[in-house]
Amino acid sequence: MGAQHNEWYAARSMVALADGGDVVEMDDVLMARARSIRDRHYGPRITYSPKVFIPVTQLCRDVCHYCTFAKTPSQLSALYLEVDEIIATVQEGARAGCREVLLTLGEKPEFRYRAAREWLQAAGFDSTVGYVAAVAQRVLDETGLLPHINAGTLSRRELQTLRPVAASMGVMLESGALRLTERGGPHFGSPDKKPFRRWLTLARAGALRVPMTTGLLVGIGETREERVKDLQGIARLHRRYGHIQEVIIQNFCAKPGTLMADAEDAALSELLWTIAQARVILPADVSVQAPPNLSPGQLGRLIEAGINDWGGVSPVTPDYVNPEAPWPSLSALRAATAEQNKHLLARLTVYPQYLAAPQWLDRDVRRRALEWADAEGLVRDDAWRAGVSEQPPQPTALAAQRMDRAVTEALDACLRGEAVDTDGMLALFSARGADVEAVCAAADELRQTQVGNVVSYVINRNINYTNVCQYSCRFCAFSKGGGEVASGRSAYDLDGAELYRRVQEAASLGATEVCLQGGIHPDYTGQTYLDIIETVKAAAPDMHVHAFSPLEIDQGAKTLGLSLERYLRLLREAGLDSLPGTAAEVLDERVRAILCPDKVTSVRWLEIMECAHEVGLFSTATIMFGHVDSASAWVTHWQRVIELQRRTGGFTEVVPLPFVSEGAPLYRRGESRPGPTWREARLMHAVLATDRRAFYSQYSGLLGQVRARGCPGDAIGGSQ
Repeated sequence: MGAQHNEWYAARSMVALADGGDVVEMDDVLMARARSIRDRHYGPRITYSPKVFIPVTQLCRDVCHYCTFAKTPSQLSALYLEVDEIIATVQEGARAGCREVLLTLGEKPEFRYRAAREWLQAAGFDSTVGYVAAVAQRVLDETGLLPHINAGTLSRRELQTLRPVAASMGVMLESGALRLTERGGPHFGSPDKKPFRRWLTLARAGALRVPMTTGLLVGIGETREERVKDLQGIARLHRRYGHIQEVIIQNFCAKPGTLMADAEDAALSELLWTIAQARVILPADVSVQAPPNLSPGQLGRLIEAGINDWGGVSPVTPDYVNPEAPWPSLSALRAATAEQNKHLLARLTVYPQYLAAPQWLDRDVRRRALEWADAEGLVRDDAWRAGVSEQPPQPTALAAQRMDRAVTEALDACLRGEAVDTDGMLALFSARGADVEAVCAAADELRQTQVGNVVSYVINRNINYTNVCQYSCRFCAFSKGGGEVASGRSAYDLDGAELYRRVQEAASLGATEVCLQGGIHPDYTGQTYLDIIETVKAAAPDMHVHAFSPLEIDQGAKTLGLSLERYLRLLREAGLDSLPGTAAEVLDERVRAILCPDKVTSVRWLEIMECAHEVGLFSTATIMFGHVDSASAWVTHWQRVIELQRRTGGFTEVVPLPFVSEGAPLYRRGESRPGPTWREARLMHAVLATDRRAFYSQYSGLLGQVRARGCPGDAIGGSQ
């Protein structure tokens, strides 16, 4: 119904205009509607893609009457860019922070020029598409940057050739008006600009699950009605295949030396009207984009019309299609975006929803894209790695920014002592820029109110009694199958004497607690865990025993045929003092299905913890974050933990565990991100600190040497 309503709204505004309605008033209404749709779906964010622009070849068989990109062989010193030259430029872009490599070229030049055919043959290729595929593969292999390929109209076979090396592709529709290809029209003599060829390429790409860019060129002789029909056609294609990432609304600018040099530039009013129509007509998950370099001084108006993306912007290469129009600097773009109370964020060439779903990308391309991505599928904003980086990133100076209203409202609720709802928690976990500092400052203020300047810790020894495990958690670099040797570490199972020695050694060094955990050994029973407690208490009677996650509890109760309550009481009577909150990972079944499909479910984990609290055993609660999860999964996790805490009060602290990717099977197979960013790690601690219904501790071993910098908390925990 929503899509039908939007199309009806667009049609209504067209009728009003055709009937002589007030153009300014109707455009204002249309733009307000577009902004409303944009803001509901994208919030206060405007994205862009930091890119390197590579003109693989400027030869083209088409003769568009407005184009200065296409050249004849006699006009070029090199018919095609050599791969080594391309790689050198891409590496320069990588150093400047680029993540996209835009490979743009003229369409099918070998169909028109013998020189192109001869060059390709000498280079060992039978087509320009074949050469582009080879270039993209080299880019992936040697730089890790992500190719976005604009190769024009393509056959199914050509799309299949390019898909394994492309994070996304694009073909501008420009206009679906067939009359523009007739004599006197801007596309006369350009066979690839026949609308059916471009529609067919878009449909083929959808069938092959290729994330696509398309767009309209405003002001080349088409009518408003034709633009609306084109947008409706794009919307229908997307509803069928779900593959249109973004639609570019580009304004025509006349260029000297072309057949349309004397034509008028597209009017700003037409550009704004078309942007607004695009936002109203297209499904909300399709981004609407306008190139910032083609509308200098009018960027605020483009945002007012409904765009949510600036497209690719390069700090190292010009816009070869519009060389007369330099890119705005990122600082200028950020400032213009901020003037409209929006945050400028860098994205990848593949949009987050396509990166999250494995079927949209070739396995190797997805692996490389995940390397650059944060929890929202946008560009990582730092190079920090959990368990690897010794120091956090240096803080950067932040320009004054208006805070996201959702963040402000959530923090106000926290400071009033009120619960934060799902949307509020999502806003806090998704904070950027100055909002991150505001969240951390609020958390620090609440910590100060609750516990003053006291930061506690426990002298603890962590003892893993076995690394043999019958489960196959895909994130785990610790466990071994029976007798398996991996990474130079063999399987082990500590005997009672060694456990006794380690506990005594810990006591002699001042430890007051031992944390006991291990793999779920297939030969263990519930009696094994009772024996472990007995050994610890024999070695150090006053030692606090913090042991056995819900996974061990589940195994122990089942192997002895006991109820959870009965088994937990036996453990407590034997000397168990508290439970670690591990094996939770993320209490969201969509995430657990990927991380640990054979492990206890979220419901079972919570059931075991509730029973433990009821028999008088306190516990911690953990979350392992930064892999295949998202902010929505974090919210689900903590809402479940907080709900249990309301009933039992049994969680003494919460322990965020940043995912350490090195050695993790999931990461090594290219199926996860490389852990959280430093911003995400800070926010995980700070957001939890804004809700004082559970204390929490930073698991210091994973955060590096300067563990507490920027992470407000009240405990540096030795246990989990």
